[in-house]
Amino acid sequence: MPVLNVAVLATESLLRSLGKISDSRDVESYVYKEGEGAERRILSMIRPLKHPESLRPLLSTLNVSESGIIEVGEINAAIGEAMVAYSSSKIENGHIIINPKDGDWIDPEKLALIRNQAGLESWKIHDSMPDPHDIRSELLSRVRIDAAEEDEFLVSIDQHFVVRGIGLVGIGYVRSGIIRKHESVEIYPGGHVGVVRSLQVMDDDVDFAVTGDRVGVALRGVQDNILDKGSQIVSVGSKLLTRMEKSEIKVDISVFQRNVLKVGDVVHMSCDLQFIVGRVESVSEDSMIVVWDRPVDVRTTSKKPPLLVQLDAGPMRIIGAITDIRPV
Repeated sequence: MPVLNVAVLATESLLRSLGKISDSRDVESYVYKEGEGAERRILSMIRPLKHPESLRPLLSTLNVSESGIIEVGEINAAIGEAMVAYSSSKIENGHIIINPKDGDWIDPEKLALIRNQAGLESWKIHDSMPDPHDIRSELLSRVRIDAAEEDEFLVSIDQHFVVRGIGLVGIGYVRSGIIRKHESVEIYPGGHVGVVRSLQVMDDDVDFAVTGDRVGVALRGVQDNILDKGSQIVSVGSKLLTRMEKSEIKVDISVFQRNVLKVGDVVHMSCDLQFIVGRVESVSEDSMIVVWDRPVDVRTTSKKPPLLVQLDAGPMRIIGAITDIRPV
């Protein structure tokens, strides 16, 4: 189903004006559907919970989103960090909605300056609460009707469980391409081979799922314990993923980041719903080598770059976007 995933940092009341809640875990999902049949378009608005206390739900949301909404109740470090995270994730389309707390006033010009410094110049600032219909209409205009047939499929998993009579089911997002019912697949880590028994999108049984879909994948011919949060599903024999225990990376350092990484620092990489711990082994002028705490399977090229973060870096935990990653 043609769908646009939207990463939203906003109050529950704003989300309820835009869509209907459909899921809640470390994120909440709100869905809005328009049209029928082949003309149906869907907005999936994903709200990470517990930000800024917890960064990982925001990063997972940004991993799978193409547009964004940020509601600003006050200008603080968390808003600056969020804007940098959206910018580093290459989310170039979005809305910033000013909604001051307790009748306070927010200077739109000051907010615009922060937006521009963070790299979100193309985002629109609303100095008052806009009509939800206008926001939905603009977002719906960005829904892709056609899937990229030429792309290899990749499904990133964030939940899994066993269903009696069906077997192992993984829930996640189609990150690229099209996954089809009855297709043979490989699951990483591990390289386990299985078959897609069935697919579900928006609680409907489907024969295929396309880029952007939140999909349930029932697997046949695999053990019940092979999936975990961050597992990746690809076609058999795919070269889309590269296994790495140690990586040389280049990072586009975020604009507000003042910490300089040094040998021995602990970092995390967020990509395709994975959150991987690493330690900096060496630093050169334009790159660094990071040793991961476990072997990782990542795409070496992607329209949406992995993010490098440092959880103890203070108010700005986003180090920046990884522009190049290679095994060492």
